[in-house]
Amino acid sequence: MTAIPDTATTVVRASHVPGPPQGRWTYAEYAALPEPEGYRYELIDGVLYMAPAPIPEHERLVSLIGARLVGAVEDTGLGQVLASPDIDVGSSTLRPDTVVVLNANAGIIMANKLVGPPDLVVEIASPSTAAYDRDPVEGKMGAYARIGVREYWIVDPAARTIEVFVLAGSAYAAHGAFHGGARVRSAVLPELATLARQFFPREGQLAR
Repeated sequence: MTAIPDTATTVVRASHVPGPPQGRWTYAEYAALPEPEGYRYELIDGVLYMAPAPIPEHERLVSLIGARLVGAVEDTGLGQVLASPDIDVGSSTLRPDTVVVLNANAGIIMANKLVGPPDLVVEIASPSTAAYDRDPVEGKMGAYARIGVREYWIVDPAARTIEVFVLAGSAYAAHGAFHGGARVRSAVLPELATLARQFFPREGQLAR
């Protein structure tokens, strides 16, 4: 991927923020930053990024996806579902939209962050984050693979699809793209019976 464009409408390297040189940021320095209005920060390999904050319809979709996963994970006693936690792993601090932590991995859950990779992460794609979410080197797809997240979902509200990627060695392999009445197939949650359309508002209800 080419360098992420330096524009306020997409994800940018936050080189203007006072602090360590890019590539040397740590969680402690990241956590001490005040959240900028309309934006939020993340770290990938010590590089500080700034992304536009989610809009209300994005947050609505996060809530709906979380509710479906709670039914599949928490209500069945498999683990926990969390919305937008900090994941602190070495030189990276990532903030997915939703995560699943199975019981066997529950020790990573701390009071204010996760210390270690969750079992599954979900990102909701938007025009401002799509390239960042899919970049296998500099973006989130590459970062999640490097820290060892077993499964990665990219949810596309416009296409109403859920793409599932499963970690195979050091990179993700496509596990399927699901829409409409197709059951979402998950390697981490093999008993998941939710249809793709159930992760989205009813047709016509999502603002554009």
